Amino acid sequence: MSSRRKRDINLPAPYLRRLWLDPSRVPDPEAYPFCLPFLRDEFSLSFDRAVTIIVGENGTGKSTLLEGIAVLAGYNEAGGGKGYMTVDHSMATEVMGGKLSAALRELVTEDHERMVFSRREFFLGCPLFGRSRTRSRTTGAGLPLAFARRRLSAVLRGALPAARHLYFDEPESALSPSRQMEFLKLLQMMDRSGHCQVIMATHSPVLMAYPNATLLRLSKYGLEPTTVEQTDHFKALREFFDDPKGFIEAAIGD
Repeated sequence: MSSRRKRDINLPAPYLRRLWLDPSRVPDPEAYPFCLPFLRDEFSLSFDRAVTIIVGENGTGKSTLLEGIAVLAGYNEAGGGKGYMTVDHSMATEVMGGKLSAALRELVTEDHERMVFSRREFFLGCPLFGRSRTRSRTTGAGLPLAFARRRLSAVLRGALPAARHLYFDEPESALSPSRQMEFLKLLQMMDRSGHCQVIMATHSPVLMAYPNATLLRLSKYGLEPTTVEQTDHFKALREFFDDPKGFIEAAIGD
């Protein structure tokens, strides 16, 4: 381990303080992903909390944004951690972060270790657990939960540097509702440690309701702060729980 990796980190998270798009590095503003609404009008994003959660419908660009940040940090856009890669990148269906990262700039206030970029496709071939064992656990054991718990445990016992940066893209894809609650507890541990910064994209109202997070919504109008009650995800589930039968009949009716 190098001396830089052993150096104590004295500042609390967040370590990535600002992210912005450099227009001089955009090859074609009309091409994807630069045509996404949130990237127009001199895109800039500031981080003032240890946990940032991004929500939005499919196609709004939340995964692309997360990929861009992860690739900027040196990760493969299909997911993984330092020293880990997916076995089959064809499983990563949306990998545009490389193009976006080339035009992104970042302001980091403290030298820190980037920990992992986690997306569902990554765990289908993650060599951390072994390919066959990983496939057997994806639906029941919650690999994003197991992976993050293992790495955080190493941080807390001093086996890894204290200051860590984690990226999660839709971790609920492999988590049951009860395991999403476990993930929230783990997220709280990261937050309270003071040395972990988390940036997460999710469709889960349970995860986006984490109380100490900055919650941002991506829409056709761009990127804006929101509350869990204002999201379409929460509104749809509230209507469903109020009248499950009527909600389904209306949803599938002609």
